[in-house]
This record gives sequence, structure tokens and C-alpha cells, in this order.
Amino acid sequence: MSTPAFTVVVCAAADRPLDWFTASELMDAHDLPSGTPCPHYPVRRRRLIGWFSRWSAHHLIAAVRRNGAVTRTAGGRRNRLDLHLAARQAHRAALIRWRQWHRAVKGTPAARPWTHFLEQHRTDPDEVSYDEAVARFEAQPRVLAMLAYNAHPARPITLDPNELDAYQAGEDTYTVLHWQRAITGDMLVTADGRLLQPTSPTVADRLHYLREASAYLHRFPARGRLLAVRITNP
Repeated sequence: MSTPAFTVVVCAAADRPLDWFTASELMDAHDLPSGTPCPHYPVRRRRLIGWFSRWSAHHLIAAVRRNGAVTRTAGGRRNRLDLHLAARQAHRAALIRWRQWHRAVKGTPAARPWTHFLEQHRTDPDEVSYDEAVARFEAQPRVLAMLAYNAHPARPITLDPNELDAYQAGEDTYTVLHWQRAITGDMLVTADGRLLQPTSPTVADRLHYLREASAYLHRFPARGRLLAVRITNP
């Protein structure tokens, strides 16, 4: 089982510069590996100057254009990032995934998440090798149903076995995890240098993190800066 990539959102006050280099320094202070800016956020269109803002990348970082217009960005001033649209898009996509998962695994019993078998391996690697842990996890009928769905060449989406515990928590919980994550990322470095992150990979601890990070960003000044950095584990 591969460890998925994750996104760190770095915050900076309006009077502080923020780019990939300064973000890397802030992340390095917390022993986080370096990553690359990713187009995490849609760009907000202002009512009065919407035509101009459609083409302008001012106050944006690593902006992405489509047909010349700026559509997404890795970061910039908070008031130029459309956090509401990011949440709506993520909620819609998560709802589609969860309902497809529900249809794919219908009739199978609840399964233990990958972390359960990984802990068995870490506790006694001589008794349970890593390959054996993977085999035990994938032998569960519900996980087999997910793998069978992913094996279909015409599938519209891919079901991630690493998300099994989130899927099993129900539609509402699964969608909340994703639409809030679309705003906060998986970790957040505050403007005063603190690192907010889940204390464990469990769904409950991820929800605790999302509540804290969302509350912080809700209070974050409109001219403050955000930058989303994607870290891919080797």
C-alpha cells in the first residue's frame, strides 16, 4: 500500500512575502519535506472588476490559465481565492465518489482499514511481514469489491482503499472530510509559525484538525496570503 500525497497550506500575513522559497523555509522548520505549489484554489471573480480579474494574476502564486483566463492558483491573497467554490466542487466530487463506492461494495461486510494491518506489521514484523499485511487487508470482501471496481477499464472514478475508514463512516462524514480539506489541506502552517495537523490518521482526529484549521482560516485577514504545497512521498 502506497502512502498518498498530501497538501500543506502555508499562511503569511499581508505584509510578509510568500512564495515557494519562503514556504519551503517555513515547512522545513517543522521537518516537512519540500514540495511544489499546486493549483489548489479556484480564483474568485469580483463583481465590479470581474473582467479585469479574469485575466489578471496579480497577487496570485503559480496561477493556471485556460484560454488566457486565470482559473486556478496555488495561492495568493485570501480575498482572491474562491474558497466557497473550492468547497462546493470538492463536496460534489466526494458525493459522487461515495455513492459509487456504496454501490460497488453493497452487500459486503464492514472491513478493517489499512492502518489496522499496518499496525500488526509494525508491532511484530517477524510474524506479519509488510506483504502479509497487504494481503490480509486486500483479502477482505469489501476491499476486494473496491479493487474489482478499480480494475474496470471504463470506470469513471477510482476508489482509494486508503480511504476505506472514511467511506465506511458514511456519506455526510466522507463529504465533510473532503470539502473542508479543499480549503485547509491536510496540514496548515499558521502565519505565526504554528503547525496544525491531525494527531493521527483516524477519521476522528482528521475531523478535529479540520475544525481547528477551518476556524483559523475563517478569522484570517482578507489580505493575508495562502499557498498550497503538494508533497508526494517517494
